[in-house]
Amino acid sequence: MSLGGEQRLRAARLATFGYFGLNGFLMGMWVVHIPVVEQRTGISHAVLGWLLLLLGGGAFTGMQVAGRLTDRLGARTVVPSGAALCSAALILPGLATGPWTLGAALLVLGFGNGCLDVGMNAHAVQVERGCRRPVMSAFHATFSVGGVLAALLGAGALGWGWSPVAALGATAVVGLVIAVLAAPALLAPERAGTDEGPAAAAGTHRRTPRRIWMLAALALALMLSEGVAYDWSVLHLRGVLDAPASTAALAYAAFATAMTVGRLLADRVVARWGPVAVLRYGASTAAVAVTVVALSRSVPLALLGWTVFGAGLAGCVPQLFSAAGHADRAATGANVSRVAGLGYLGMLAGPAVIGQLTRFAPLNLTFFVPAACCLLAAGTAGILRARSTASGPP
Repeated sequence: MSLGGEQRLRAARLATFGYFGLNGFLMGMWVVHIPVVEQRTGISHAVLGWLLLLLGGGAFTGMQVAGRLTDRLGARTVVPSGAALCSAALILPGLATGPWTLGAALLVLGFGNGCLDVGMNAHAVQVERGCRRPVMSAFHATFSVGGVLAALLGAGALGWGWSPVAALGATAVVGLVIAVLAAPALLAPERAGTDEGPAAAAGTHRRTPRRIWMLAALALALMLSEGVAYDWSVLHLRGVLDAPASTAALAYAAFATAMTVGRLLADRVVARWGPVAVLRYGASTAAVAVTVVALSRSVPLALLGWTVFGAGLAGCVPQLFSAAGHADRAATGANVSRVAGLGYLGMLAGPAVIGQLTRFAPLNLTFFVPAACCLLAAGTAGILRARSTASGPP
């Protein structure tokens, strides 16, 4: 690769980091302001729960639309457009005055988030292909860092007495600026005129291979497991082990921190040992860890379990995204959208599944569900060995 090519690739990689961090920051700011928006609109927890389904539905729809558009137009067009839409839509929940307007706002916000999610992951695959080494996990780690930054700044804004409109509006402006400034650094679509460029995908309808659906099913299982940790880890320590609220909060912090650090380190592990090993041993470790959590009667041991659970899961899902993206250059966006879409549904479904199961069993015993999901992923990790039509890490 020429010096100019290396510089363009380095700039594209930095821009991709920026979009991943922006996505995490935007969604993190929304999460921080959920209680305030709920109070402002005068809705109950139950109504909020139903309205959040619109956020998920909008995201899933946006992912499928963005997948097609990415293959037709290239990630260079879809990513900044999705980032701009997601940023602009962030202010809408702050402007909502009732359930109907909040539902519409969440639908648009979810759609923008879905478009940005698939577009940036598809571009990450393109960058990874250019680098010829694993870089996907680091991008996903940046998303987590963006969420942490949003939690800190969002809490500060609430402490300063900022209204949701002011805080979310300021964040929207920052997001729009980043969306515009980072766009020129993105890689151009692969050259038309070959059977592996966006033009090829635009001309034909490709049937999604069975392997992609298998990767999507594994994404659903693993992101379901992540969702369980995000929504139930604190309640587990508080309700099952009777830990103080301040101590119980450490469960989520331990899981999220371990996952972020693990993703920052995972690319080096993948480069040395390969994605199959990362998925197999990472998912196996996560299964053992959440089993320890389920059976533990000790708060320190449970905290250790949640920490190891996050570390084990850290590198797993990025390998699925990477494998889907590298499977077929002409269908990178569509394939990533399938994996991301089902994975997102798993993230939403996990907490709900556990909630329903608690009607029949203690909360800690329901954690055998994510344990089984992780074992399934470990047992089928060989799916990542399949040949791809593109030169890349998988």
